[in-house]
Amino acid sequence: MFKKAYIANTVTAMNIVSGFISIIYAYEGNFYLSAIWIFIAAIFDLADGIVARLLKTSSEFGVQLDSIADVVSFGAAPAFLIYVSYLYKYNVIGVIISLLLLLFGAFRLARFNVQLEEIHKKGDFSGLPIPLSAATIATLVISMTENGNIIHPYDYYVIPLILLLSFLMVSKIKYNALPRVHKDMFKEKPIYLGLIIIALFLVIITDGSALFYLLLTIILFGIFRHIFNLIFNKNVRTENIK
Repeated sequence: MFKKAYIANTVTAMNIVSGFISIIYAYEGNFYLSAIWIFIAAIFDLADGIVARLLKTSSEFGVQLDSIADVVSFGAAPAFLIYVSYLYKYNVIGVIISLLLLLFGAFRLARFNVQLEEIHKKGDFSGLPIPLSAATIATLVISMTENGNIIHPYDYYVIPLILLLSFLMVSKIKYNALPRVHKDMFKEKPIYLGLIIIALFLVIITDGSALFYLLLTIILFGIFRHIFNLIFNKNVRTENIK
């Protein structure tokens, strides 16, 4: 008998396939297509959760398979891509730095799985989600490369960016989960529609390069909000003591 769970698991498997294809293209020196396949993997990653909810087939097996897929597509693929496109020139140091995206991404996913109490309800993220880290690396390669090389002065930011992404993935800084897709989503929260329209407009008029800065804005916003909350909460506690 055909099980509906096979459909969602097949979508997740396509996430793994996309990550592997990304690695192959990076190995062949086609960095643009390698980055594109990371985004294709992200589409499958988003779709498998939607399919599982629609078919009501969410399971522990699906959660574990999804994490394995994410390690491949959003850990190994971007780590290898940034190594062969830039960090290879630093030899062993370049290997270690690029490896941080894979290792810390794996730690991030392991912590997520351990802390996930209810499969059907996923709240906001503690630490930077690994797909967001991978998408940032992919957009950097797409937008900031010329003739297979990251253009100056963006090459100065590669290593600090990798260190930042790696740290954020294992940090406890809060990042909001994407809103659940449903027919009344934009009616209930029209701000999402406005933000999507603005983002699409910026991406189109900049030939896609604005996407990197949009992702970077989301990442930095999480940091600034965390710092603000720490200061605000500290002030509140001090006032209560007085």
